[in-house]
Order: sequence, then C-alpha cells, then structure tokens
Amino acid sequence: MAETPAAAIDLRSPAAAAVRRRMLNPFLMRGFFLAKLPLALFAGLKVRELDEDHCVTSVPYGWRTTNPFRSTYFAALSMAAELSTGGLALLATELAGAPVALLIVNLTASFGKKATALATFTCEDGAKAFAAVASAVATGEPATAVLETVGRLPDGVEVARFTFTWSFKKRTRT
Repeated sequence: MAETPAAAIDLRSPAAAAVRRRMLNPFLMRGFFLAKLPLALFAGLKVRELDEDHCVTSVPYGWRTTNPFRSTYFAALSMAAELSTGGLALLATELAGAPVALLIVNLTASFGKKATALATFTCEDGAKAFAAVASAVATGEPATAVLETVGRLPDGVEVARFTFTWSFKKRTRT
C-alpha cells in the first residue's frame, strides 16, 4: 500500500513539539501578533489549543471588540475564525520540510446568534491542511484545503460558522 503524502510529516518529532509550544505560549504569540498581526493583539485573540487535528482560538467580548449593537463585531469574530484555521495551516507548513507559501483564496461565513460573551472557535480539519501541504511539497503543484471552524459562546450556542479555503504552494528557491 502506498504511503499517503500526509504520513511523510512526523507529528511526534521534536520540531513539531517546538512549533506547538511556540504557538501555545501566550508571551511568544503576543510577540508574533505585535510583529505580524497587531490587530489580533489589540483585540485580545488567544490560541487555546493546537495539535495536528484541531485548533481552538478565542476572542473576548469587550470594549475593543464590541459594535454599537452590543455584540462582538464581525471583523473580530472573523480574525478569531481565521486564526483557528490558520494555526493548523501554519503548523502544517512549518513541519513540511520545505518552504511552503500559504494564502486564503476563499471565505464564506454565516452568523447565528449575537456574540455577547467570549467567543471560542474550533477547527477540527487538521488532517486536510496536512494532506494539502504534503501534496504541494510532493508534487510541486499548488493544493487547497477547505477548513471549517465553528464559533460558540461559553454556553455552547453557535454564533458563527466560517469556511476558509487555504492554498498551499511549494516555494521555489531562486
């Protein structure tokens, strides 16, 4: 039986553990946000959980993220949703063994109830991200992964559902 491209990435390696530790360390993530995503830092986004299967992020309800209708502004929800899928995409590219570019090429969203408390987004599509990255590295052709994330309030009420299409392409050294 042929080995799947995703199997080429060793998720139990010291490199994988180091990437996870770095992304889960609040101090290091604040530094990353400050350097690369200052709005995420200002909004108070947090990475709560991250492994090869899922990523959990949150955005607080408060003066920095609230709209005039007394709910979390959709842009703040969008940032947390993107981070939950992007955490998996970044983990997959960091462990690819070759430089891989990543880009969102499509986004859909639906909003249910008003977010009036901490919103937590969970993406459980890690296998899709790792398979797409492994395919891009193995074939040299771009690959996409459609990752869905669901945002919930502390009581379990769904406030939003996002689907991001990530494109991965192996970078060529020039």
